[in-house]
Amino acid sequence: MLLVVGLGNPGLRYSSTRHNVGFRFIDLMAKRAGIRLNDRRAKAVLGQGRIAGQEVVLAKPRTFMNNSGEGIEYLLARFGGRPSDLLVVYDEMALPTGRIRLRAAGSHAGHNGIRSIISSVRTDEFPRLRIGVGPPSSGGRSIPHVLGKFSKEEEPLIAQAVQDAVAAVRCLLEESIDVAMNRYNVIGNQTGN
Repeated sequence: MLLVVGLGNPGLRYSSTRHNVGFRFIDLMAKRAGIRLNDRRAKAVLGQGRIAGQEVVLAKPRTFMNNSGEGIEYLLARFGGRPSDLLVVYDEMALPTGRIRLRAAGSHAGHNGIRSIISSVRTDEFPRLRIGVGPPSSGGRSIPHVLGKFSKEEEPLIAQAVQDAVAAVRCLLEESIDVAMNRYNVIGNQTGN
């Protein structure tokens, strides 16, 4: 079983923000796979099903970004999973808008949601897929940037990145994380992103 967790903040106030691109990914993955996100337990909204012949759980923690580790702990306990059974999808300011990057493991690189998860599961050895939301404008601050909405110019890039991320996860399930990394980590390079 693969536990695919998109990070974000619950509530309509945050639904269209850069920080919620992980939730947006889960919504599209669920729609494409025909998985209903109808289980609204205390710490996560989730749905279960099969993608590419494999059992998956798609989840959106309801613990707010900076406490994502609580939601992950709950999900791992509920499904009897290990950190290596995770795939965490989240926003990344260090990547240009619209670029995706899949990794088998890594540090938190300053992302508070990932920092919380690493602290809770006591390892950084879990796969993650970052969706680039770009850095704040020159002199801009991080928090208003990630809690801000995408511009009209950014929106098509993000829509494509989320679709690419869904395809990358399907590739991971059908083939392997290495094949998915080789195929999808280069997307966006051709256009200079």
